[in-house]
Amino acid sequence: MIRVVVADDQQVVREGLVALLGLIDGVQVAGAAANGVEAVDLVARGNVDVVLMDLRMPVLDGIQATARITADHPGVAVLVLTTYADDASIANALRAGARGYLTKDAGRAEIGAALRSTAAGQSTFDPEVSKRLIAGLTPTGDAGNDGLTARETEVLKLIARGLSNPEIAGELFISEATVKTHINNTFAKIGARHRAEAVRYAYRKGIVSEA
Repeated sequence: MIRVVVADDQQVVREGLVALLGLIDGVQVAGAAANGVEAVDLVARGNVDVVLMDLRMPVLDGIQATARITADHPGVAVLVLTTYADDASIANALRAGARGYLTKDAGRAEIGAALRSTAAGQSTFDPEVSKRLIAGLTPTGDAGNDGLTARETEVLKLIARGLSNPEIAGELFISEATVKTHINNTFAKIGARHRAEAVRYAYRKGIVSEA
């Protein structure tokens, strides 16, 4: 069961999301917040897996709330759900530690899939956000990949393809424990805190490119 906190300052949207999440198998609403402070407080109480976070909220906005949650509760994932898909909003959310980014055009199936993916440690973006990320991260020809080994580079490529740890293990014929070790080493070398930042690094360095 994925326990989700909904954070949105608009009551009708917040209540609608709570009702929608109640229709998704394997998802349980752990609380609802009208601003970032309430979201942070709900996470601090424990038993939360994912925060479905709006960006524009009073008292404490979604970016600041995301930064606090990811810093103080690294086991809790933040999935942004917002009206805004401009470059600045996306970049600021990812810098704050958001693991996924959806717009409010997303339907129940897409939100459910994104929650499951995010809770499993993967990054997820809706198609429009993905296009913006790729457009803004066209390889620049930067030399050097910060000392990554060949195997770490392979793992990074698979992360960028959206594979989970078990899928990477199957692809490379190694154990999940070995995959986790490679990921930890890779993230340490490139300065990534989570998969979204690792994917951005992979595009920037030309390790992967737009299909």
